[in-house]
Amino acid sequence: MRILLIEDDKEVAQFVRKGLTEAGHAVDHAGTGRDGLFLAAGEPYDVVVVDRMLPGGIDGLGIVRALRESGSRVPVLFLTALADIDERVRGFKSGGDDYLTKPFAFAELLARVEALGRRASQSTRETVLRVGDLELDLLAQKAARAGQPIDLKAREFRILEYLMRHAGQVVTRTMLLEAVWDYHFDPQTNVIDVHMSRLRSKIDKGFDKPLIHTVRNAGYMIQA
Repeated sequence: MRILLIEDDKEVAQFVRKGLTEAGHAVDHAGTGRDGLFLAAGEPYDVVVVDRMLPGGIDGLGIVRALRESGSRVPVLFLTALADIDERVRGFKSGGDDYLTKPFAFAELLARVEALGRRASQSTRETVLRVGDLELDLLAQKAARAGQPIDLKAREFRILEYLMRHAGQVVTRTMLLEAVWDYHFDPQTNVIDVHMSRLRSKIDKGFDKPLIHTVRNAGYMIQA
């Protein structure tokens, strides 16, 4: 993958760049927000790793906002010492895809970066997801089972998309909270159960074989 690292701490930048390069990735580095935005806006990257606090007149949040306003969908991982929940929420609302706090283990950073790269690659290849006779058209934002249209609300569509991208795998409540609600904490509500109940009614009601299954003490799974 081609990765852009925007980090002003020279030691951190050298450490991350060396590790990513040894893992087989091509890495460009910018030490200021202005230089980082210039590179991110002008070059095709698979993943951007950006610090929140940067010199150069624009911080990490500003970089990501500018990218999203320009239409860029490049996956962004925030790498920062700002660890409280409010700061995480600000990062995700600005358009970030993941958030890793300092100090960090490089193995976790590498895993997160490569996961973002795979996710982006998969999303660009697939515009229609299928599980059994269930079809989800990501471009038209339409769902159908056995040719019968299914009317889904926006949140239900996102839940179903996430389940179908992980077909045959157990999807935990925590995974759904992070992927669909952008919650990186447990809100202590039954919001997932309510939405899943509505979704199952729309997807499985009237069909002999259910596709969405509850995995006891684990989460949910969709499979034909």
